[in-house]
Amino acid sequence: MKTRPFKQVDVFTATPYRGNPLAVVLDGSGLDDDAMQRFAQWTNLSETTFLLPPTEPTADYRVRIFTPGGELPFAGHPTIGSCHAWLQAGGKPRARGRIVQQCAVGLVALRREEGGRLAFSAPPLRRSAPSPSLLAKVAGALGLKAQQIVAAQVLDNGPVWFGLLLSDADTVLGLAPDHGLLKALGVKVGVAGVPAAPEEPMLIGRSNREARAFGGRAPAATADESQGDGAKIDLEVRAFAAPIGVEEDPVTGSLNAGLAEWLIADGHVPARYLAAQGQCLGRAGRVHIERDADGTVWVGGDAVTCIDGEVSL
Repeated sequence: MKTRPFKQVDVFTATPYRGNPLAVVLDGSGLDDDAMQRFAQWTNLSETTFLLPPTEPTADYRVRIFTPGGELPFAGHPTIGSCHAWLQAGGKPRARGRIVQQCAVGLVALRREEGGRLAFSAPPLRRSAPSPSLLAKVAGALGLKAQQIVAAQVLDNGPVWFGLLLSDADTVLGLAPDHGLLKALGVKVGVAGVPAAPEEPMLIGRSNREARAFGGRAPAATADESQGDGAKIDLEVRAFAAPIGVEEDPVTGSLNAGLAEWLIADGHVPARYLAAQGQCLGRAGRVHIERDADGTVWVGGDAVTCIDGEVSL
């Protein structure tokens, strides 16, 4: 074993402990697959990454991404979190204002946005209509009725997500999935819904009666009440990934990338919007989506370092 620089980063939030945590080993050299997998199981986070020198001449660094259950070719919150950690540790991009990450899915471009926020270019998306029989089984595992599903697509941008657009955000927030059944089906499911426009401004303080009416959760809001920045939420998202050992992921970049490419293309959401994820886990993840004039979809989020030190591996 040797001592290696290490950071634990909270991603898709500017407020520590409100987003999705990521473990980053800044020097993964000399570690074999088993050692990386063991450490990812030990951290017990949705993802752990290991930074390595690039093998592609145009890349700034290479990353390997592990869940407790295995390696991923690409994932969004590890992309933003790893880039944040690499830059904070003194990494210097080859090109000004642009960072290139190498991972198993290929080269992923990142850019710095207003306020230092990072955004990655969504990988190419392959999507298709799910089989009616599988759709019915997934709906059953989520406790959904057919009329609550507006649209469905299988989304593949490295990870494969079974994407569902539901009738509204409150339906998304009210789901209580059968995770064992989802695991048996072998599908990772991402659900999304648009918040209803409130008849009057939402207030931060709500009565216990109001909370009980929403199953103990606050109603879907159009303003970022938890972080207090007044940002309008355009889409509420949840991600269930029991097949890889994560029943519900707090904030999911790859899913939000796939949802954005699908939902924008089919006219369900505008070309620029803000997604919220993690409310049911006590988090307040915020994912900034923007499609450029050339069709490139950028998935952005803040990141903050919560632990900075060393690890023996």
